[in-house]
Amino acid sequence: MNDIDNEIEKPVGINNPRIEWSSDLMAEVVRRLDLKYLAMNPGASYRGFHDSLVNYLGNRDPQMLLTLNEDHAVAIAHGYARVTGEPMGCVLHSNVGLMHGLMQVFNAWCARVPMVIVGATGPVAADKRRPWVDWVHTAKDQGALLRNYTKWDDQPTSAVAAVESFLRANQIARTAPRGPTYVCLEADLQEEPFDADGFELPEVSRYAPGPSPHPSAETLAEIADRLLKAERPIILSGRVSRDPEAWEQRIRLAEAVGARVLSDLRTGASFPTEHPLHGPIPRSHYSPEAAELVRQADVILVLDSIDLAGALQLIEQKGKVRGTIINCTVDSYIHNGWSMDYQGLPPADIRVLAEPDALVAGLLPYLTKAQKPGSAWSTPQAPAKVAPPDLSDPQRAIVQDDLAWLLNERREGRKFTIMRVGLGFSSEHYPFRDPLDYLGFDGGGGLGAGPGMAVGVGLALKGTGRIPMSIVGDGDFLQGATALWTAAHYDIPVLVIVANNRSNYNDEVHQEAVARERNRPVENKWIGMRLAEPHVDIAGLARSQGVAAETVSAVGELADALERAIRTVEAGKPYLLDLVIEPSQRGPLLKRGH
Repeated sequence: MNDIDNEIEKPVGINNPRIEWSSDLMAEVVRRLDLKYLAMNPGASYRGFHDSLVNYLGNRDPQMLLTLNEDHAVAIAHGYARVTGEPMGCVLHSNVGLMHGLMQVFNAWCARVPMVIVGATGPVAADKRRPWVDWVHTAKDQGALLRNYTKWDDQPTSAVAAVESFLRANQIARTAPRGPTYVCLEADLQEEPFDADGFELPEVSRYAPGPSPHPSAETLAEIADRLLKAERPIILSGRVSRDPEAWEQRIRLAEAVGARVLSDLRTGASFPTEHPLHGPIPRSHYSPEAAELVRQADVILVLDSIDLAGALQLIEQKGKVRGTIINCTVDSYIHNGWSMDYQGLPPADIRVLAEPDALVAGLLPYLTKAQKPGSAWSTPQAPAKVAPPDLSDPQRAIVQDDLAWLLNERREGRKFTIMRVGLGFSSEHYPFRDPLDYLGFDGGGGLGAGPGMAVGVGLALKGTGRIPMSIVGDGDFLQGATALWTAAHYDIPVLVIVANNRSNYNDEVHQEAVARERNRPVENKWIGMRLAEPHVDIAGLARSQGVAAETVSAVGELADALERAIRTVEAGKPYLLDLVIEPSQRGPLLKRGH
């Protein structure tokens, strides 16, 4: 469905290749893992593996996708996994390329997306190293650089051992909670001859991950009983799959017990926001109205919330949460002592070590007895019609409400997938109706991810009829801008919308808060923040990489610009819209401490 035509990088003269080198064997096992693509930036530390991908495999299954920075390679793999739920591969050159990609590895780890990362290091044997360059590109225990935010890493010391390393890396990456794994290939090992006579590769299917754990019948019966007896049940919907069947099952569950549902913008769409049972519009944190629903609830079913403890901390600022908490997650399986991305330790009356999809599917057969579901909640009402923004002045500056409203108008008869949105985006103007309508934030807050993740989403959706897009800030875009070259080079259709407030505005908000706390002049908050004098020609950056682009600064121009952009993507090409917008923020800045 998402095949890239490799005619642009098609090898020649590779008739009937045989496994002759250690790197050929490594490439063969990677092919059998069903990794369709390897995003990469070239480097001599894996030149043997690179040769095998081209001259042994023919640059097909997996196909290499050239990027201009390892940061982009990892971000593309991340975006691809957000759509498919499957790992994509990426290759990082020695220690230096690995260090380039580390921040995006951290984003992928925090987002719990599967990924198989291939690394390389220089010759382990000192006498094999070339002067200078092999010494600076060789490291002992190179995996230590990312061990605290990957699920597993290895550096095999033989070609046969590398087979097992890749099988294990693939299995672990795909097992919930999913995440990146790393296999580091020593340069000299890749270039050793390999006698394949009599050697038989293992059957890869025998090393596939097992099925997701399911709750016991006793646990399902107890939870069902609590939900059926609840007068004010609520579901906090978090990290769930993009599976349309699981989406429908969540709707059936909520309807069966009359549960209100809350979702947020940090994770992908998990419930139709126009459904009468959905609470207030999703934001990055629960609104005061949503918090009040949680305080009123007598049973709270939590489906892998990213930060349940933090949510409860904010909610309880206005009153205790007294409902029975049922927390469904397997996330604790990969918590470690280095990264605090595990968030605070939440209370729970019933803990369910399963994925949310498995719990919901298991509960449905038990929920046929509900007579008056959620009887104490007020009668569900369809969301009120939202007033459109005032577009009467065509010269008015653009705000994010305008973008959300006009995007929603443009999707009549179309299917859009939005990778991420800015902090000021208004989801009240843009409802989510499908699990692929919205894919969530970047995971770890590492800047520069937006453009690469957008390209990965475009790759995954190529040929599906959906129109992929991403709304990124100018600060995020400028750190990852050259990811667009890969989209242009391989004709990956994607719309990148830059919400350009010409500042690192989120940090302006922080500096204003500090200045007010210290009774200092807030007028200085822009210093060291504003991206001005000169303004960066963002559209020009895109055009220089072969991506059509335009800048729009007045709201009267926005509708036509969006239509041009969308039609370009529908035709199979990438496009960039640089929207000069008014800075905005949704909700108050969270304060540190209790």
